[in-house]
Amino acid sequence: MSQPPPDSTPLIAQYLALKAQNADCMLFFRVGDFYELFFEDAVLASRAIGLTLTKRGKHLGEDIPLAGVPVVSVQEYLSRLIEAGFRVAIAEQTERAEDAKKRGYKAIVSRDVKRIVTAGTLTEERLLMPNKPSRLCALGFNIDTQICSIACADISTGELNVRNVPMVQILESLVALQPAELLVPDRMGNIAELNIAEIENYCAARNVQIARYPATMLSEEAARKRIEAYFNIVDFAVFGVSDSASIIALASVLYYIERTQKGLNVPLNAPKQAEFSQFLLMDAATRANLELTETLNGQSTGTVLSCLDDTKTGAGARLLRDFVNQPIVDLRLIHARQDAVEFGVNHQKWRNEIRELLKSFPDIARSLTRLTLERGGPRDLIAISNALEIAKKIEWLFTKVAFQDVEILTQIQAAFNLMPIELIEVLANALVEAPPMNVADGNFVREGYNEQLDFTRNLRDTSHSILLEMEQNLKAETGIRSLKIRHNNVLGYYIEVSTQFGEVLRTDAETRFILRQSLPNATRFTTTNLSEIESKISSAAVEALAQERIIFENLRQMVLEETQALKNLCDGLALLDVVLSIAHIAVNNVWVRPKIDNSLAFDIEDGRHLVVETALKQQNAAAFIANSLNLSAIKNDENGQIALVTGPNMGGKSTFLRQNALIALLAHIGSFVPAKAAHIGLVDRIFSRVGASDDLAKGRSTFMVEMVETASILNQATAQSFVILDEIGRGTATWDGLSIAWASLEHLHSVNGCRTIFATHFHELTELKTSLPRLQNLNVAVKEWNGQLIFLHTIQAGVADRSYGIHVAQKAGLPRAVINRATALLKKLEKGIDRKKPSELLAELPLFAALEIEPEVQKLESWQTEILAEVQALNPDEMNPKAALELVYRLKGMVQ
Repeated sequence: MSQPPPDSTPLIAQYLALKAQNADCMLFFRVGDFYELFFEDAVLASRAIGLTLTKRGKHLGEDIPLAGVPVVSVQEYLSRLIEAGFRVAIAEQTERAEDAKKRGYKAIVSRDVKRIVTAGTLTEERLLMPNKPSRLCALGFNIDTQICSIACADISTGELNVRNVPMVQILESLVALQPAELLVPDRMGNIAELNIAEIENYCAARNVQIARYPATMLSEEAARKRIEAYFNIVDFAVFGVSDSASIIALASVLYYIERTQKGLNVPLNAPKQAEFSQFLLMDAATRANLELTETLNGQSTGTVLSCLDDTKTGAGARLLRDFVNQPIVDLRLIHARQDAVEFGVNHQKWRNEIRELLKSFPDIARSLTRLTLERGGPRDLIAISNALEIAKKIEWLFTKVAFQDVEILTQIQAAFNLMPIELIEVLANALVEAPPMNVADGNFVREGYNEQLDFTRNLRDTSHSILLEMEQNLKAETGIRSLKIRHNNVLGYYIEVSTQFGEVLRTDAETRFILRQSLPNATRFTTTNLSEIESKISSAAVEALAQERIIFENLRQMVLEETQALKNLCDGLALLDVVLSIAHIAVNNVWVRPKIDNSLAFDIEDGRHLVVETALKQQNAAAFIANSLNLSAIKNDENGQIALVTGPNMGGKSTFLRQNALIALLAHIGSFVPAKAAHIGLVDRIFSRVGASDDLAKGRSTFMVEMVETASILNQATAQSFVILDEIGRGTATWDGLSIAWASLEHLHSVNGCRTIFATHFHELTELKTSLPRLQNLNVAVKEWNGQLIFLHTIQAGVADRSYGIHVAQKAGLPRAVINRATALLKKLEKGIDRKKPSELLAELPLFAALEIEPEVQKLESWQTEILAEVQALNPDEMNPKAALELVYRLKGMVQ
């Protein structure tokens, strides 16, 4: 809407004009102490976050819907709207009402949008999660090479990087980065072949906002100029980013930041480029199956991250999340992280002292961004002061140990050396220990820091004492003991007496009382002297706040001059927090440093599942039963082995599969692992197909989902990959499923050559051991005792004789008749399976309804028979209380 309708009031016309410029946003329109929303925005906000919906005037003959948000609590409402998927444009008043009136009696206050708040451009502490990045990602494309570049920025910390991935792996990379907001071109053009629908489905499922950037950004020349202008450099090549897709993606991120921040220069780091080959890759299904940062039902507890995270700082928690989401395959960096973790393990007192200090280390990276964007306050300054004080203490602890051979600790020491020590004293001397959040609240500068401010404050505070003295004098002069000097925002300071004394003061000309207001129960006056005192108080308070603002600005500039040194310090201590957290977990849970190299080894001795083990400890349950696995290549020039695991459900097969995948993942983030010993050759990808459900939104059955995930593995796994598969082919007819599982197993062995654990109930597959030399048979140990199945949760060499499905069904509570019928059918099937076709065999089996049901007594198990005999032999009339009690205990023992 370029021109508002002619019947619009000036205010509504102004609103409509700003709304037209920000049509994709909800508009917060500042009116005094409220942000007001009109028309559809008001209706949407009332539905989304429960704002009270009212109306204000008419437009085109219809009532104008209205909702409002108090300025003082705007962040709470912004948070809820962003979470609901909205973008919000903030329109502020750009002049005072007095200035507007100078332009004419009917002139209204000028307003303009000063910021657009979106999920990927948050900076306020209350809008951000301390342990999770708030990332804005943009996609850039190179059609010729089929490469996509993903630029990623977190403006709350200054992070900026870009990575190149094949187009088929875009979704995989986005899942690892976990963006809050994603930018794509507004016109896809030749990129139509990209499965943008899959990306949109992922974003919808994860509440990731999608925004569009103009197709004009697809010009490499225009993109390069934008980047050079943003960083104020002559040649963008200094960043080492040269391919067109990366340049376009980076420029798109910068365009969106400039648009939402309305020209404010967000302090972003120089962009870093990474290739997808630097990371251990996992597709979305694998990440979901392994429950890295979220369980299958969407919880954050019971995940790998929750068991690994004992960090003490927000920055450390965010970095560890990135470690888990983005494992690396750089041996040098993996070993460097292991060295640092091992140092922490071996220096317990040093580790604990540093971790205790890190508990109080503030999130200064986000404070720096707020200060740069002029959204910070005194608390951000004191946070930096406190951070430097803590860093000094940690630096002193570094002098107490010899770490020269530990690369990461040496890097952190270098950050200490560049600390702006002088800031510590300046900020500590200038600020009170617990300042207010906002500059406008005042009283955050320490007494004695600035003489002029102290003088003004004294004048302001002394004036209050004068008022108290004046009140006492007036009481004595008039004899009115109830006389009070009060204040409100309308009248200012005034003298208040009850109505009966008001008439006395009205007629007392000598006291020069001037009537201000008459109320039913009170009368209010002023005097010339009181007006003079009020003027002094008002001017002193305003002047004191103005002086504090100047001091704040000076301190802010001093801090910003040290931005890079402070960022280096924050990054270093975040990394220290992570490695010491892992060291602490390793010590408490008896983890070991794995050997990791370029081989095709995979040898785990007494490995454990970190999440299950943690849960058992929390429940004070029995200890986790460890299991070993060796899939290492038999010779250096051969591929890895395949373990075919058979055994009953509930026996621990899925846990065994997952624990080995997680041990591999932990090794690739530089962590110690839950095992007695481990030797792992670098893994390029982890594939997990464990469990499946249907995907009704895409029209896929459970079996179809299973086949899609299996196809992904068979088409992409290499000799360096690690694969876990559970129950391939069980979602269709027996012979179809067996054939698919058989062929898949052969393909993994002879084509992919990857280290694999393959769990199955198709016992026929165990015979492949004779034709597939790298296949080994393992089974889950169980024990039958008194007709009951006991799961030993131990993996051993060999083949399970059966799957014990009926035992599991009995344990689940299926009716006794069903269990008996299933047992009878199983015996007939097992007897005839080798000599008859399935159709012939089933034809011989009687229908369930026609099967003769034996008397229940004849179906009793041995222990039940013993109890029945004991009861039948009783003579209750001859039993005394003691004998009856003994019988109860004896019967109970039989049941157990």
